[in-house]
Amino acid sequence: MVNPRAYLAEAISTYGLVFFGPLSVILAIASFGEELTTMSVLFISLGHGGAIALMIYAFGHVSGAHINPAVTIPMMITRKIGIADGIGYIISQLIGAVAAAATLKAILPELGAKVNFATQGGPSDLINNSIGSGFAIEAILTFFLVTVIFMSAVHKKASPGWHGFTIGGMVFLIHLIAVPLTGASVNPARTFGPALISGFWEFHWLYWAAPILGGIIAGLIMNYVFVKQAEQEA
Repeated sequence: MVNPRAYLAEAISTYGLVFFGPLSVILAIASFGEELTTMSVLFISLGHGGAIALMIYAFGHVSGAHINPAVTIPMMITRKIGIADGIGYIISQLIGAVAAAATLKAILPELGAKVNFATQGGPSDLINNSIGSGFAIEAILTFFLVTVIFMSAVHKKASPGWHGFTIGGMVFLIHLIAVPLTGASVNPARTFGPALISGFWEFHWLYWAAPILGGIIAGLIMNYVFVKQAEQEA
């Protein structure tokens, strides 16, 4: 069993992501207009990547800073965390996400409502509103996110002290590419908090199913091909 403080760490770190990330979306729309521009996508990508990196450095030594059910579930399957603790992590993440979205509604009710408090809106016109393409994008991007997590934060031979930078960098890259395509979730909690507060549930299932599937595939491959071997050699 992990220290109960880890649950609070997960709630706070997920709050940080779902406060700063959606806030960057709201401010980008207010500053650069409703049409996505290079500046707005960069602004949103920095908001999400920076929040993740800083929360990892702040709480990684307490809970591992999963901040994402699609990270916690692969950790449970590969036995990096127990089932009871994993469930506690996911509940804490969802609570933190809802609290952050509620805060945004209290602070910026009108601006936030225009974009459903940055709830992802499903596959965009760029991919012909294809659910299959949107699902594949979210699954593939989460695969690489979880790959980076396992190889930079879990692997015994990973360079120490770089995991916050590498994982935050991956989140930055994911948003840089996927904001115009799917809204870039790769995190069910990130989508759930704003969806609950805004009441916008369209395509919501996609932002659970695709990231969890991609995360599980990555976790299994990285753990049993790379991480386990390093643990046996240690």
